[in-house]
Amino acid sequence: MPAAALSLQAGLGLQPSGRAGVAFKPASSGSFAAAGRELRELLEISSAEFKTKLEELDDSYGYHWVLLTDPDLDELVTAVHILNQTLEEKGYGAQLLCSMFAFKSSEGKALDLVYLYKRGTFYPFAPLGGERRDNELELQVRGALGSELPVEPDLTRWFPLHGAPL
Repeated sequence: MPAAALSLQAGLGLQPSGRAGVAFKPASSGSFAAAGRELRELLEISSAEFKTKLEELDDSYGYHWVLLTDPDLDELVTAVHILNQTLEEKGYGAQLLCSMFAFKSSEGKALDLVYLYKRGTFYPFAPLGGERRDNELELQVRGALGSELPVEPDLTRWFPLHGAPL
């Protein structure tokens, strides 16, 4: 991710915003609640070590989001990895929707790099407000990333995540 961020900055003027998020569908079982408590404890320990700020919320689609804020991209990536890995180790990998890393330009353009955990690929999502997206910017990002990240080749899987809390 850090190399990709440098490519986006040099090629398109997009800077990491210092925000990321992980979305997953919470299960209703007691074991998932216990895993959630353990996850929060682990994240609190990690955030104390890395200075990453955490926030949790639910969206209107029933997904639970853990939002992370840290100006250090390496620490942000580490915190997202810990979160994803912990959910996977507890048997909840199937519940993971995606992880997102937010970028912005000096002109105010927004871009999210979305990681599809189950596919191991990224895709760009550039919301414009409402239900619109900047397809041109998304394709420019795909080109700028080159081989820096595994980009999702199937454009039908580039789902719009309008209203994501980043």
